[in-house]
Amino acid sequence: MRLDVEISPAEWTAILLSLRVAVIATLVATPFGIALAWLLARRDFWGKSLLDALVHLPLVLPPVVTGYLLLLTFGRRGLVGGFLADHLGIVFAFRWTGAALACGVMSFPLLVRPMRLSIEAIDRKLEQAAETLGAAPWKVFFTVTLPLALPGVLAGMVLGFAKAIGEFGATITFVSNIPGETQTISSAIYSLIQTPDGDAAAGRLVIVSVILALGALIAAEWFARRATARLHGN
Repeated sequence: MRLDVEISPAEWTAILLSLRVAVIATLVATPFGIALAWLLARRDFWGKSLLDALVHLPLVLPPVVTGYLLLLTFGRRGLVGGFLADHLGIVFAFRWTGAALACGVMSFPLLVRPMRLSIEAIDRKLEQAAETLGAAPWKVFFTVTLPLALPGVLAGMVLGFAKAIGEFGATITFVSNIPGETQTISSAIYSLIQTPDGDAAAGRLVIVSVILALGALIAAEWFARRATARLHGN
């Protein structure tokens, strides 16, 4: 039996859409992730434990529950989604933008965690020295904290990207499985394994998924090691 390794146009569409969704989700989530990681690492306040729990909640909730909550919130009749649709013309439900939102929410904990650990590992004396020299807090952050935490930030971005590539449950619940619009690699595999003669195409997409995920994990580990080496002065 000959193994067909040629990727069809429909499969390329799912792959490219997955990459598009994962990249957008990661880029949009990163600034929020950095701010939240800094807040959790550098500030003590009432409700900090609750905030930390909420950040990590998507990791322990069933993805379908997260997707349903997104649908209730950002759907056309949702509290936020209705306002955005009626006043700004922004629609998330059953659109690729909704897939990016779902992937961003599901990957957010994995994005924040390495950033927070990287910031916590920075010697506070370096930041205090910059403040002593007259640097404003925002300048200390951008010239001292962020450069030292950069490998951890990149590691978080890569892990978030990898999670976004493989997201399925929340995405299919929130935006369904529409070919060319919301059908990512995961949902395409789900459809293919339920159709006759779809095993070969599903196998090709599985291989692509494994390659992307493995590459992202290797990159995240490399960035983590770079962060450790930088903090130890190597």
